[in-house]
This record gives sequence, C-alpha cells and structure tokens, in this order.
Amino acid sequence: MLGLALFFYILIILQGVLVPLCFALLIAVLLNPLVNKMMGKGLPKQLSIGIAVTLFFLFLLGLLYFLSAQLVQFSDMWPEIKKQFGSMLQEAQVYISKNFNISFDNQAKWLNKISSGNESVIGKTVGGFFTVAGTFILLPVYTVLFLYYKPLFQNFLLDIFDMAHSEKVAEILTDTRGAIQSYIVGLLIEMVIIAALNSVALMIIGVKYALLLGCIGAILNLVPYVGGIVAIALPVIMATIDGGGWTKPLYVIGAYTLIQLIDNNLIVPKIVSSKVSINALVSMVVVLLGNELWGVSGMFLSIPFIAVVKVIFDHIDELKPWGKLFGVDMPHAGLFGIRLRLIQRFFKHKK
Repeated sequence: MLGLALFFYILIILQGVLVPLCFALLIAVLLNPLVNKMMGKGLPKQLSIGIAVTLFFLFLLGLLYFLSAQLVQFSDMWPEIKKQFGSMLQEAQVYISKNFNISFDNQAKWLNKISSGNESVIGKTVGGFFTVAGTFILLPVYTVLFLYYKPLFQNFLLDIFDMAHSEKVAEILTDTRGAIQSYIVGLLIEMVIIAALNSVALMIIGVKYALLLGCIGAILNLVPYVGGIVAIALPVIMATIDGGGWTKPLYVIGAYTLIQLIDNNLIVPKIVSSKVSINALVSMVVVLLGNELWGVSGMFLSIPFIAVVKVIFDHIDELKPWGKLFGVDMPHAGLFGIRLRLIQRFFKHKK
C-alpha cells in the first residue's frame, strides 16, 4: 500500500514531465509501422523517422489552423452572443425569482462570487496555454527519440527478465503495440466520422458555425463517456442563443443522442474496440481516476494505459483473473453456478 501511494504521488508531482512522455510514446507507437515501411523501401532510419514525425505534426498544425480560422469567424459574432446571453440571463433571473422566491440581490451575490474567481481562472488559462505550447514543442523531440532508440528499449525489456520468459515478454510487447496502434487509429477514424455526422446534423437543423461545433464535439468525444456529454452542451447553447424557442435545442439534443447511439453501438465496437476490449464499468472508472490524477490528459491516456495493463494480465497466469475482470467476455451463467456449488461443497466437506 505504501508503495502504491508513493507511486501515484510521484505520478502527480512529475505530471509536467510524464504527460508529454506518455503522449510521445503513443505517437511513436502509432508512427512505428510507417517508419518501418519507409525503411523497408531503402530510406535511412533518420530520414524515415523525420518524414513520419513531420507529416504527423503537420497534420496536427493543419487541424489547429482550421479550428483557429473557424474560431476567428466565431469571435465576430461574440457581441451578439453576449447580448442574447444577457437577455436569457435576465429571463432566467425573473423565472428563479418568481418560482423559487430567490431575490435578485441574492442571485447577484452568487454571480459575483462566481465571477470573483475570474482572475485566477485567467491566470490558470494563460499558464495552461504556455504549458500546452511547451508540451507541443517537446512532443516531436520525444517522439523522434523514442523511435530512434526503440531497439534499445526493446533489448532493455528483454534483458531485465530471465531468458526463460523472453518468448512471453516478446509476445506481450507485440500484443501491446498492436493494441495501442489499433486503438489510436480507431480513435482517429471515429473522430472523422463523428465530426462529419455532427456537422451535417447541425447544418440541417440550422445552427450557426455547424462545422466548428461539429469538429469540437468530435474532439471532445475522444474523452470516453464524459466528452460526449460535454460535446452536446456547446451546440445546445448556440441553438438557444439563435432564438426560436426550444425547437432547435431539442432537435440538437435528439440528433446528438442518435449520433451517440450510433457511435457507442456501431463505430466504437467495430472500429475502436477491435483489440482494446475493456468493459464499460472499468473504462468509466479508469477515465475518472485519470482525470483525478492528470486532468484531461489523464482521461485521454487512461484507456491506452488500462489496455496495456490488460494485455500484461492476460499473459501472466497468476494475473489472468484480473484480465478477465477488465474484459468484456461474460462467463456462462450455468458454468458459474456449477463452479459455485462445487466450491461450496468442497468447503462444507472440509468442515
């Protein structure tokens, strides 16, 4: 218990160093097949790594540029949004005052308390921006180094275990790499599909900035379970500000609910969870624990982490029950009943 407490304490205090390393490791695992393919065609190792990493981060920069361009257009509408939001706030205050007997003065006090923390929020936001900027600078460097020194890490993992376990270690490494690659590629495909579905749905409903809100919703959807709920709030707010009563917001909620059902029942099982078979309860708990540990970054990293842990559990006989607990394969009810009765008879006979 003391060791676990120290381990998680170290994870928390070294968050600024470990989070970029973890993301860089995931990117390196994702880009490894591309690097191997280019090396197989005769390109030098350094050039292959450089091309793969450059292409990946150019894609990220292109995505950021697209979102920032959409945000610039969105900012032009900010005065109108502020005005509409002010009128909605006034209506809400009147409603609360009439139905809940809370005076305007008390409501104003609560609003002042909320707004009093704006300075600290702004400070955290600016600090967070520089942290993200610093991380984005370090990520390519870490990724290049992970790809370049990959044989060194592989040999290290093989050397620290006994020769008799080398085959099992190599099998765990192969399965882990395959699970992570499958998961990340599946997430990227899911993000593109959800962005398209969100944007088309919002365009049909007539919500402004449908493309921006659809893409933001797809990015938020990468956070398992929690992100999908948060993603609905943004277009609902925009639809409410547009006016026209509650028709548009209800259409948005209906459309996003349908998209979430398609995502959870078709896209995720077929594309994302093809090799990362973690049950919903464990996934949800791990995501929440990741949030407590490393915030939003922890939520993103939690599923790949638990997938690696499950692969390790599945290959070690003493830990296979934990692997089954994390998985999605349900034991047959009849076999479970027979097994339970046999255990009860054994202990009864022993007594």
